[in-house]
Amino acid sequence: MDAAFLADWLNLVLRWAHLIVGIAWIGASFYFIWLDNHLHAPLDPADADKGIGGEVWAVHGGGFYTAKKFKVAPATLPPELHWFMWEAYSTLITGFLLLVLVYWHGAEVALIDPAVMPLDKWEAIAISAAFLVAGWLVYDWLCRSAFGDDEAVLGGLVALYCAIAAWALCHIFSGRGAYLHFGAMLGVIMVLNVYFVIIPGQRELVKAKQEGRTPDPRYGLMGRQRSVHNTYFTLPVLFTMISNHYAGLYGHEWNWVLLLMISVAGALIRVWFVQRHKGQQDPLVLAAGLVMLALTAIVSLPRPAVDIGPPAAFTEAKPVFQARCQPCHATKPTQEGFATPPKGVVLETETELRGRAGMINQQVWVTRVMPPGNLTNITEAERRLIARWVKGGAQ
Repeated sequence: MDAAFLADWLNLVLRWAHLIVGIAWIGASFYFIWLDNHLHAPLDPADADKGIGGEVWAVHGGGFYTAKKFKVAPATLPPELHWFMWEAYSTLITGFLLLVLVYWHGAEVALIDPAVMPLDKWEAIAISAAFLVAGWLVYDWLCRSAFGDDEAVLGGLVALYCAIAAWALCHIFSGRGAYLHFGAMLGVIMVLNVYFVIIPGQRELVKAKQEGRTPDPRYGLMGRQRSVHNTYFTLPVLFTMISNHYAGLYGHEWNWVLLLMISVAGALIRVWFVQRHKGQQDPLVLAAGLVMLALTAIVSLPRPAVDIGPPAAFTEAKPVFQARCQPCHATKPTQEGFATPPKGVVLETETELRGRAGMINQQVWVTRVMPPGNLTNITEAERRLIARWVKGGAQ
């Protein structure tokens, strides 16, 4: 079986699975945050006597539902408790396998950019793994240290660490690889928060109830702290999952700044939604998030035009397309590792090239993200020649 064909199918299955379990995890997380912030005093006084601190009534799918939350725990635990953890673990497992397939196996294409840092494949993989491990270790140390007792100080230090990580990743890997690894680092932190802190805290609560003792409050405090962090990491992580479609951001010379700006925008928007659940939304928070998005767009504007020379005819640019673009973007790619043209984009005929002239100019000249990792060894003069062809109206 052709290796490229098998890799494509593994990519499809893993990406689909990662999306499914990720939706299940984030959906459950968002739902419980909404639920916790919409609790009202129980309507039945007898429920209050049972230790119920709040309830929510809802209608969905043609049925009525009520969810009740105990102040601490019920007098007697039921025979079965539903735990929400495998959605998170499955997201990490499928995401890691997808990272291995796309960014480790295909490091020459998706991870390494010689113009950023000339790495060999195993160096890039080692650095990638180190970032994922170090991301958790540094974050967890900050939370468990004395800094973790002050939410404002801890939040500032975590933000500073994220800024350092974004800068470092964008100066080591390709822009596409850097963005994905920033999100992967945050995603690993989120899942390990569940595994090492949140779930153990819940198990301690259950165990204390079974043993008839008062639970240690520190487990609840730690779990709440990590849950809050996970909530605000979510939208930046989701952005990085789709960021490979936006070369104008990851291919920009200030890509690490744009990554941080859009992450801040996502966190602020998430803050506003949490406030909204509580009926305490501050419009300035939402406005700040939207302004940050607008500023990101402004900063990402293409570089000022430079004098690239006179317009070029298609006959001049055609050999460049044949040598540098068509090995991948052909009906039957000749570049190793490609069974089909990336994203179905075929650039074999003059009509196909003219129809995508704007896109070609953006990817080859403006952001310079194509060819990925400069697989086909395009030169600066050849990039300029393509830009000159587009300047002349792609004629």
